[in-house]
Amino acid sequence: MARLEAFRDFAANSGEPGFVLVQVVEAKGSTPRNTDAWMLVSKTSAFGTIGGGRLELEAIEKARDILAGAAAEPMALPLGPAIGQCCGGHVTLSFEVIPPARFGEIGAMVEAEDASDPEVWLFGGGHVGRALTRALLLLPVKVHVAETRADELDLTPEGAKRHLTALPESLVADIAPGSAVIVLTHDHALDFLIVSAALKRDDLAQVGMIGSDTKRATFEHQFIREGGDKARLSKLVCPIGRKIADKRPEVIAATVAADIIAALAEWQVSTRQALS
Repeated sequence: MARLEAFRDFAANSGEPGFVLVQVVEAKGSTPRNTDAWMLVSKTSAFGTIGGGRLELEAIEKARDILAGAAAEPMALPLGPAIGQCCGGHVTLSFEVIPPARFGEIGAMVEAEDASDPEVWLFGGGHVGRALTRALLLLPVKVHVAETRADELDLTPEGAKRHLTALPESLVADIAPGSAVIVLTHDHALDFLIVSAALKRDDLAQVGMIGSDTKRATFEHQFIREGGDKARLSKLVCPIGRKIADKRPEVIAATVAADIIAALAEWQVSTRQALS
C-alpha cells in the first residue's frame, strides 16, 4: 500500500502532458534488471527503477525529451564502455506517454504488482521478530505477525498485518501457498506446534525456526517421536540466518531477511518451471 500511495503522490505532481512509462522489453546477457522492470518519468521526478547507472540516466533524459515533443521510439543500449557501464549485456527500452486520463491504469498496475507480492508470516513479535518485521517491510513482501501476547503485538511496526491468537498453530493451514513461515516465539513448546503444522504442508517456500543446532536436534527427536515424517525435516531451516558472532536482533534480522527473499525467489522460479 505504501508503494501505491507513493505512486499517487508522483502522479498528482506530474501534470500535463503526463509521464512516460519506460519498460525493459528485451534484456540479453548480463543486465541490471530483467523484462519485468519498468519506471515512470515526469518532467521533474521518477518512480521505480530499471536498474540505475548510466542506463537509467539516459532513459530519463530520453523520456523527458519525449515529454517535450520528441518521438517515443524504442532505445537499444549495449551496456559497455560507450555508456560507462561494464555489465556486458544489451537492453532495449520502450517509451510510452501516459496522459493524466490514463493515470488510473498505471495505479492499477502498481496495485496488482503489490497484491502479487508473497507473504511472510512471523510467529513471534519479540525483539528479533520486530527487527525482522522492520527489515521485511522494506522489501516486496506482505508481512504478517502472529502473537499470543497483546502487549508484544502492540509493538509491531506499522505496515505489518497483526494477528492476536491463543492458538497460532491454527493459522498455518490458511497461509497462502508460496509463503515463508518463520517461527520465533518465546515458548519452545509453541514453536514445536507451529513448525509441526507448517511441515505438514508441501506448498510453503520456507519454514524456518530461530534457535541453535541443539534446539533443532531436540525438535527433530520430538517430531519423530510424535509420529512426524522424518523426510519432512529436510524442509526445516534451523537455525535461521547466518552464523556470525554479532547476535543483535537487527543483525540477525538482516541475514534472515536475505535468506527469506532467496527462498521466495527460488520458489517462484521452480513454480514457473513446473507450469511451463
